[in-house]
Amino acid sequence: MITYWQQEDGRLVEKEYEELNKEQNTWVDARSVTRDDIRDIEERFNIDSENMLDILDPDELSRLERNDDNGYNLTILRLPVFSPTDDISYFCAPLGIITTGKFFITVCWTDCEVLKDFAANRIKELSLNDFPAFTIRFLARADVMYLRYLKELNRRATTIQNEMFRVVENQEFLQLLNIQKSLLYFETSLKSNQLLLEKLRKTKILKLDDEDQDWLNDVEIDNRQAMEMADTYTNIMAQMTDASASLISNNLSIVMKRMTIISLVMMLPTFITSFFGMNIPLPWMHSGWWGILFISLICIATALLGWWVFAKTSKYASPIVQGRRKNFIQRRSERKQKRFIQKQEKLAERNGAKRDKNQNKRSR
Repeated sequence: MITYWQQEDGRLVEKEYEELNKEQNTWVDARSVTRDDIRDIEERFNIDSENMLDILDPDELSRLERNDDNGYNLTILRLPVFSPTDDISYFCAPLGIITTGKFFITVCWTDCEVLKDFAANRIKELSLNDFPAFTIRFLARADVMYLRYLKELNRRATTIQNEMFRVVENQEFLQLLNIQKSLLYFETSLKSNQLLLEKLRKTKILKLDDEDQDWLNDVEIDNRQAMEMADTYTNIMAQMTDASASLISNNLSIVMKRMTIISLVMMLPTFITSFFGMNIPLPWMHSGWWGILFISLICIATALLGWWVFAKTSKYASPIVQGRRKNFIQRRSERKQKRFIQKQEKLAERNGAKRDKNQNKRSR
């Protein structure tokens, strides 16, 4: 879809191509373009087809170049995109900016919030009379959206983390994986835009005045901040994933230890029933139901005994059992200490009595 915009009283107004004022600068907004739209732009504004293919490439990096043959400047920057219907809701797309004559042409294979903000006149002090400043405004708005989307990704990751501490399922891991992909896309695109900003400062393709240089400095600061945030959130996500994997592994180990204890407890009744199932004379083999009752009681008693032994000795017992075990050990140590003190006191009394007897003998 191609839309034409011209500025009237400081606001962008949508117009048809036949209604355009040829003496004013025009913003040609091409979003979610089709083949017919691409052919129309190439023929109407004499745009090289290779440049159009580069703009429509989802993996194209940011760059700035001059096409001397057709007489236009090409700037490609990467914008953040939010699409709630896709598996990966946050990703990046290249935006091609072509300036030729009085036309400022933007081409993007999808739609995004940055282009919507420009079309809705949400950008203050916007002027089509200065194409370099208009280009810098796109970079500035892109950084604002990057920061906003990064905060939203961080909130989503925190929510998923809280869910994983309660119940760990595959859905949470898939969501974390998608968030990690989005952060990686943002980090790569921000680095590419940073290189574009440095080239804008050094090159003379776009003629920047002092005010544009000040805007460029502010945009560069915001872009570096977004890069640091993306890097920080990526590291946090990596640590979160490692911690979740360790938590799942630990829970699995605890479950397997409990299953092993249950298997060992059930092994004792199995041993008894196997013993009575041998083809040799055994007690209660002619007792009928009484024999079955006695064997069942023995199996239940051995199972309870085995469970009690494992519960007493296992460090993975319940908190109540562990508390009782600690109290039992503490009382037993106190009794041993008390007996030891009593023995020492009796021994001291005996030694004292012997010394008194020897002293009496010596005095006589």
